Amino acid sequence: MPFPPIADYAFLSDCEVSTLIAPDGGVEWLCLPRPDAPSVFGALLDRSAGSFRFGPSGARVPQQRRYLPGTMVLETTWHTATGWLTVTDALVLGPVASIRRGDTRRSPGDASAQRTLLRIAHCFDGRVELDLSCFPLFDYGRVSGQWNYDGEGFTRTSVDAAGLTLTLNSSVPLGLLGARSYGRKTLEAGDSAFAALSWGDAFPGDLAEAREQLAYTESFWRSWISMARFPDHRFRPYMERSALALKGLSYAPTGAIMAAATTSLPETPGGERNWDYRFTWIRDTAFMLRALHSLGLDWEAFEYFAFIIDAVSEPDPADPWSLQIMYGIGGERDLTEHTLDHLSGYRGSRPVRTGNGAFDQHQHDVWGMLLDAVEEHLRGGGQIAPHIWARLSALVDTALVKSTEPDQGIWEMRGAPQHFVASKVLCWVAADRGIRIARARGDRERAERWQAGADALKEEICARGVDERGVFTQHYGSTELDASLLLLPLMGFLPPEDVRVRATVLAIAEELTEQGLVLRYRVDRTEDGLSGEEGTFSICSFWLVSALAVVGEVDAAEALFERMLSFAGPLRLYAEEIDAATGAHLGNFPQAFTHLSLIDAANRLIAAENAARGTE
Repeated sequence: MPFPPIADYAFLSDCEVSTLIAPDGGVEWLCLPRPDAPSVFGALLDRSAGSFRFGPSGARVPQQRRYLPGTMVLETTWHTATGWLTVTDALVLGPVASIRRGDTRRSPGDASAQRTLLRIAHCFDGRVELDLSCFPLFDYGRVSGQWNYDGEGFTRTSVDAAGLTLTLNSSVPLGLLGARSYGRKTLEAGDSAFAALSWGDAFPGDLAEAREQLAYTESFWRSWISMARFPDHRFRPYMERSALALKGLSYAPTGAIMAAATTSLPETPGGERNWDYRFTWIRDTAFMLRALHSLGLDWEAFEYFAFIIDAVSEPDPADPWSLQIMYGIGGERDLTEHTLDHLSGYRGSRPVRTGNGAFDQHQHDVWGMLLDAVEEHLRGGGQIAPHIWARLSALVDTALVKSTEPDQGIWEMRGAPQHFVASKVLCWVAADRGIRIARARGDRERAERWQAGADALKEEICARGVDERGVFTQHYGSTELDASLLLLPLMGFLPPEDVRVRATVLAIAEELTEQGLVLRYRVDRTEDGLSGEEGTFSICSFWLVSALAVVGEVDAAEALFERMLSFAGPLRLYAEEIDAATGAHLGNFPQAFTHLSLIDAANRLIAAENAARGTE
């Protein structure tokens, strides 16, 4: 079977693992026991790397797919030659039973992952022949197992491989064929059947228990989303789905939020720009906390902030003033990159990578993003301990010292280091936020010292980072544009009425776009150490929406936002990039940064609408 379009995958999560389900009903991505672990079903990256289909025989194209409202539960409707069928899929959540303290540093709350993928089929008209084919291949498709029956009858099988035990329990009679467990059953109108794949011990014993687990999972998601604050606005459905995607990308045992659920989905089909995004980037922190707090999701914001503080509060003994650009979802520092040469890659896009070689790059934006996140946390009523303040103060000092040096930039370029303007601006942000915090704590000495450093840095940036037409450039000595310059008004480096800010925003809208969508930079004019093209970056387009709104171009901002909404996937999810010519989604999926920037852009537009209405 050919690879489905990236945007057509459904994303499910229990906040401990996540999975992608193709339109034909095949589970094509599931990594166990953590979302950054090797895959058990990996057909997303190689059609022979394992999958799990549960759907009608002889039909591959569904009539309709949707999330049940307010949930991460997928419902697929099928129309066959003989009848109609729905299949409902969920990663099961249930009451907290027994969680060992060694498994988590966060409060488990009222519900936890039950380590079960549940699939329930229901024939509601005619008759439908239901197929089940569960073919796991462990360790990214390198290891197969041997299924065996558990107990009496044909309803339960298990397989052990690569340190994992999977149990498949189903009301469909199961057969065994080496690494495959399979079955077929005819459902008449009113009949239902279930299949539950478990890597724990909470799998349902029968259809009644399966329905109870599904009902609990639905209720959990609806209760969670009801705790958030959403505007009564036409943008609300997109904001809700974005919030659910962010929650789904979280890893409950530590509070981390992954940049995306996948690895190596290509920025260019057939190209080499394929990266592993199953980690947490410091770059995302400020925007993540702002988005979560804006929706009233203060608990998720606190859990995420706690993870970040845990990750950065203990310095590297070899470099005590360092701050990595990303960390593993368990706080891991070593994210060494490897290639999986045995996998063909999505649509032939190789290499397939695990780990991320950019983890030890020098990117000077990290200090500004971290300090902005801390200030956002404090503004929301949070507190920090004295030893954390001492650590943060050292990082502000480091930001000012390192601001004189070149770096790899916010886009993790693999070319020669440059004096990137956005990196300098984020060093200024680190000092600016540090000044605000220091003043609130009565730390006058640090505030005055940092103020002098921030003023000098701002003067340098405005002298060396602006071209002769009054537009900020990608790096010192360059005349190229870069979408990261949209951060200047969004992070408060200069007021929105500053002529250079306005000129930069409008120049990016005019010159750094393809069919109205924003590129990170022009790859043919930038030494990024890579070959090939890339699509427009969805986060950059949403940044442009926010920046246009900030500088008063609200009509243009709204037009671009509506255009971006039109490119949403069938389930209102976004990958990292969009091919402006075809509308195809590219890159890892779903992308957290895209969804949180959508929330920010929507909030700014709604605020602008309300302000205009108030003046009428």
